[in-house]
Amino acid sequence: MKEHYYPGQRPLEGVELNLFSEEDLRLIHYATMQVFQNPGIQVSDAEARDIFRNAGCEVDDKAQVVKIPEYLVRRALMDAPSRFVLWGRDKKNNTPQEHLGKVNWTCFGTGVKMCNYEGPGKYKTVDSVEEDVATTAKLCDWADNIDYYSLAVSARDWAGKGAQDVHETFTPIMNTSKHYHHIDPVGEHVDYYKQMIDAYYGGDDEEARKKPIFSMLLCPTSPLELSVNACQVIIKGARYGIPVNVLSMAMSGGSSPVFRAGTLVTHNAEVLAGIVLAQLTVPGTPVWYGSSTTTFDLKRGTAPVGAPELGLISAAVGKLAQYYGLPSFVAGS
Repeated sequence: MKEHYYPGQRPLEGVELNLFSEEDLRLIHYATMQVFQNPGIQVSDAEARDIFRNAGCEVDDKAQVVKIPEYLVRRALMDAPSRFVLWGRDKKNNTPQEHLGKVNWTCFGTGVKMCNYEGPGKYKTVDSVEEDVATTAKLCDWADNIDYYSLAVSARDWAGKGAQDVHETFTPIMNTSKHYHHIDPVGEHVDYYKQMIDAYYGGDDEEARKKPIFSMLLCPTSPLELSVNACQVIIKGARYGIPVNVLSMAMSGGSSPVFRAGTLVTHNAEVLAGIVLAQLTVPGTPVWYGSSTTTFDLKRGTAPVGAPELGLISAAVGKLAQYYGLPSFVAGS
């Protein structure tokens, strides 16, 4: 039986964790607008810089820096939908995304290893392959408590052959009747992804745009950069009607300030910059306000996604997404 939780509803129908007041959220927003002016956002893709320039942003092509005025941010937030649907191959698996309301669940990713169990206490760890992608997609398709499939493991048998991400798109779509969320897309191959969606709809481009069975996740590079790949995923996703998840992976104490509020400003600037680019490309593009932002483990040099700090940051991210009227996506559970 699938169960959903409604955060903030009364009585006792979910969990609510308020770390910031409305005034706190406004201060984070104001600080983010200052970051957009000084130092600005590094935008490494020339096409994306042209989109920002044509919309009225100050652009330094030599430094690859874009300064985004607040009115463009507000316009983008007005254009971005507060609700959209993740379409499944089976309509019973359609999953609405809302800025207020249901909490949905997906699997974590993208792993590069599989544990093959050989008996009690015995297992062998091996590279994941395309067959494992299919198997995990089938498992998530079976699990009622998982709403849609995110790329759980990578097809390492295709690594270095130039088509790994394409196989990591085709194989999940073929093995789940739920919506597929690609979390390792390659910008220059988004055209191929779109052709798969078109093929599913028998070449009907209009239907494919209205009901995409596939979405994409991209990460800005912390601190404060939209890479060429991130920009191309955003731009092509917007043009093809594919929902895009702009997900920051800032590390508090590493690629962002050690204090939580400062990390949230860095995080907010990165995510909003990607969302603005999507809305400038095609107003109304479905987007998530995404986060896998956590702390930096100085002792081990890792980004622990199971750390308590991630939960605190994710709770704040959810509030920021609600503040902006956007569906949110956060790592961990």
